[in-house]
Amino acid sequence: MQILVLGGGGREHALSWAIARSPRCSQVFCVPGNGGTQAVAPSFPLDVTDHRAVVAACEARSIDLVVVGPEQPLVDGLADALRAAGIAVFGPDAAPAQLEGSKSFAKEFMARHGIPTAAYDVFDDGEALIAHLASCPVPVVVKADGLAGGKGVLICMDRAEAVAAGQAMAREHRFGAAGARVVVEEFMEGEEASLLALVDGETVVVLPPLQDHKRRFDGDEGPNTGGMGAYSPVPAMTQGLIDQAVREVLEPAARGLVADGTPYRGVLYAGLMLTSTGPRVVEFNCRFGDPECQPLILALTSDLLPLLDATARGVLADQPLPSVRDGAVCCVVMVSGGYPGSYPKGMTISGIPVDDEDVVVFHAGTRLDEGDLVTSGGRVLGVTARGDSFAQARSRAYDVVRMIQWEGAAFREDIGWRALQGETTQ
Repeated sequence: MQILVLGGGGREHALSWAIARSPRCSQVFCVPGNGGTQAVAPSFPLDVTDHRAVVAACEARSIDLVVVGPEQPLVDGLADALRAAGIAVFGPDAAPAQLEGSKSFAKEFMARHGIPTAAYDVFDDGEALIAHLASCPVPVVVKADGLAGGKGVLICMDRAEAVAAGQAMAREHRFGAAGARVVVEEFMEGEEASLLALVDGETVVVLPPLQDHKRRFDGDEGPNTGGMGAYSPVPAMTQGLIDQAVREVLEPAARGLVADGTPYRGVLYAGLMLTSTGPRVVEFNCRFGDPECQPLILALTSDLLPLLDATARGVLADQPLPSVRDGAVCCVVMVSGGYPGSYPKGMTISGIPVDDEDVVVFHAGTRLDEGDLVTSGGRVLGVTARGDSFAQARSRAYDVVRMIQWEGAAFREDIGWRALQGETTQ
């Protein structure tokens, strides 16, 4: 099979790496790719915002399957254009992708189909938003309605933070068009977990749960980021809670999308809060998470390509369930100094070891500059390791992290602290 992976982050490097290892893959391309993807999936010039150009490129290269990595092309309808041209694509059409593209859409969908989530209000008027935040119960969560690169969620623990969040959205327009509409949610207590599933119509195939670290600094301090690390399994996500989330969240979502006339084909990501009353949805995403995709890829023993292809072609129910390695996986994200604020680019990277079966360095914000590997983004590398225990996987990841260098390189020292704490107290 000829495969095209669209995107240029760590998620797309991980997907390309896994697809290239499949016996069914004759060639995989990754566009635009990054400094690491070239080793497994060459790139070629293509404007992914030009749907006609993407279709033409697929036809010219006899592409059998397109795997869309990031959310923006899906929300913009790229999957619709590919399917209309008869090209198999892993990723939902624009209508169901609104589950991620619009938080108010997702909230209304969940209310309509009885999916547990936080109570909420929606505001289109900025001054009404600020007035509400000046008097509503706190803590409270303020979310830009549209896509904001994982940074449009403000968790406000007191009144001053709530009012400041309203002003950031309504008066400073910090999130641009994404913040023109704002969702204000009840603050939910509990531990967060991510549960992803391959979805083809009403067929739901659940994948191992993961836990992401959104805050920039150790101790879950500082601003939200696109993700500083992730790991699996999640001790708090027991089999009973996984089953409950599938029964109360993922399966009703798949059935609801079919009932609404917008059946889903792709991966559905449920960000969950594990509350005292059970799992409740924090957010839906219409693609693999980044960095959650990286440890997920290393956790699976199944060939990923047939699963992606079957989902795209509507025959997922015919596939064997994916198998998962014993033990644990851990991904530590290395970032540029200053991230998630402004940061320099073009810093020369050194010390990356050769990948082995237990540790793989997935590239995100890198590029090749006259043969040198340099930084080109905020999140630069995702060092991902597996082990017989979480402590072993984590230790392997951090051993490699400390070998890699560039000016301003930074990372969290405490990825997986909850899992590590759970292992040491058993």
